[in-house]
Amino acid sequence: MKTFNLNRTILFLAAFLTVSMLKAADARSVIGLLDLTRPGLDKVAGYYNAGNDSLATVALLDYYRHRTGVKSIGVDPDNPQLTDRERKWADDGLEHKFYVHEGYQPSYFYGENIDWQYWPVKDNELRWQLHRTKWWVPMGKTYRVTGDEKYAREWVAQYRDWILKNPLTEFKEIKDKAMEDVDNVYFAWRPLEVGDRLEHQIEQFALFLPSEHFTPEFLIEFLDNYHRHAEFVNSHYSAEGNHLLFEAQRIIFAGTYFPEFRMAADWRKAGVDILNREIGKQVYPDGVHYELDPRYHPATIDIFAKALDMLDSNGYKNVFPPEYVGTLCKMIEFNYNIMFPDYSMPMFSDGKKVGKSSTMPRYISWLDISPSDGALKYFASEGEKGLLPVYASRAFENGGFYILRNGWDPQATVMILKAGPAGEWHNQYDNGTFELWSKGRNFFPDSGSFIYGGDEEVLSQRNWFRQTAVHNTLTLDNKTLENRVSNLKKWETNPDMDLLVVETPGYKGLTHRRAVFFVDKKFYVIADEAYGDAVGDVAIHYQLLSCDPLENTVNKSVTTAFADNNNMTIRVFGADRMSAEEGWTSPDYRVKNSRPAYAFSSGKKSDETARFITVIYPVETKNPLSPKISADYKGKFSVDGSSLEVTVDGKKYKLGYRL
Repeated sequence: MKTFNLNRTILFLAAFLTVSMLKAADARSVIGLLDLTRPGLDKVAGYYNAGNDSLATVALLDYYRHRTGVKSIGVDPDNPQLTDRERKWADDGLEHKFYVHEGYQPSYFYGENIDWQYWPVKDNELRWQLHRTKWWVPMGKTYRVTGDEKYAREWVAQYRDWILKNPLTEFKEIKDKAMEDVDNVYFAWRPLEVGDRLEHQIEQFALFLPSEHFTPEFLIEFLDNYHRHAEFVNSHYSAEGNHLLFEAQRIIFAGTYFPEFRMAADWRKAGVDILNREIGKQVYPDGVHYELDPRYHPATIDIFAKALDMLDSNGYKNVFPPEYVGTLCKMIEFNYNIMFPDYSMPMFSDGKKVGKSSTMPRYISWLDISPSDGALKYFASEGEKGLLPVYASRAFENGGFYILRNGWDPQATVMILKAGPAGEWHNQYDNGTFELWSKGRNFFPDSGSFIYGGDEEVLSQRNWFRQTAVHNTLTLDNKTLENRVSNLKKWETNPDMDLLVVETPGYKGLTHRRAVFFVDKKFYVIADEAYGDAVGDVAIHYQLLSCDPLENTVNKSVTTAFADNNNMTIRVFGADRMSAEEGWTSPDYRVKNSRPAYAFSSGKKSDETARFITVIYPVETKNPLSPKISADYKGKFSVDGSSLEVTVDGKKYKLGYRL
């Protein structure tokens, strides 16, 4: 014990000598932001009250290096898990080749003298995400794993460089400066990015704290910058959406990990109040997040869950009411219902392709929130524990997601159809679209989104993927929907058939009614009727996975031709024409793959109703004429319901519904 105390004393004095030239005013103002009455800060308070700010700063660093009782739910600094990719990001970061965005790899070089305004491609995300400094945590992990001080030295240098070149300046104060200066404040200090830095600077702090380059002088700079970040977020929250949720969660992190700040309790309260309010506003009663995006939905669960975990782990128990956790449980239930058997999710809206590697860790962590959910336990353990849901098909009416499935195993057939409320920014104009999985293959992947936004060229690329015509639904004159609200008209699930009927008044004078029959829990019949006084070309669009299909324009059919005998045939009745269209699917940012796409269309006069029937049938054969399929409506169109008859290889199915 004596040796330990002696070593600490030696280190303490050595640190004091390194900061003898520290600006007293800077240290005094920053230390003044702290509550020095907290346990463990008595030595800091003594020096500070005596006017010896240099020694107070050294004592403060000593306090943080030996502080206990405060936990982070991020990186474990004593046992960091460093991947090969993260090591590369760290090493590239030493050379100022920064990992900014997965869609822009390999990384760009930002100059020996770092240019934080460098914008090689006019994509806003590339500029915003530069300021999330994603390579700094990997540099911290690499430092802890290797013990090489060059990573800590470079982090400190880059951290200081960022502060110097990206000052927080109000627009009104720089109105006479160059426009690029105004732009840089917009990119560097957007609340979402500031919040991101709030969270991850906690991890950087913990990882680099033992370094000889983490000096008392730098501690003052760090705390000053961190406090500025937290106060900025707390007075500049986004108006709504997932940005607001992220910012609230991160201000909770700031107030929890740095309780020494006088404002810490206010930060925690502000974040808790926002999340308590927004979980009731942004989540529909059935547990669907209002962005209607299968990628943002689990991310939103993580936001709510991380805030809860951070507070609980640091002794702030029962801050959130039981309803908060109850809503999280509903969100989790929705998440595994829209999961395909391989743990992937539909790419609706701004979704990307996700799979088991990202889904499984989430399910495991969510067990802490919903430990009694047997289905979650089943999926989190890959079937070793828990129980499958007792149901197969499921409707989430508030969010507008409908799952028509015959099982949960890899050989199952699953359609997930999207037709609901207007949603928010990430939602696309795609009412009625669907993805369809069968026996290990997703035959109708969504087009995705490709990119977010930027200059006119970048935005035009995004808009192509958002248009209605590149989804599995109906259009008038190939125009994008004017109204993206759908209404549920009927939902029934039975042992031998599921039935879904939704309506979308998508265009002025045109309402699209889509009825989906899951017949024998084996194949799908889609009855599309477009009624109203609008005139023009009405088309049903189908987008297949990347493949070389067999086409039959006479029979208006398409059949995939995979060698493993797991195929799908699509046969459309009621269309005058079948034509190939441009088709792309984007599984990740700035990644797109060509794929076959088709429009089945007919002209519509004002007094007519355009009526189509599509049969989607799983087949083993590559023969586009097998099975033999026919379909027709029975009777004229009625707003009260429809009747139709479908025949497959001589077997007749009388289908219909009454509203």
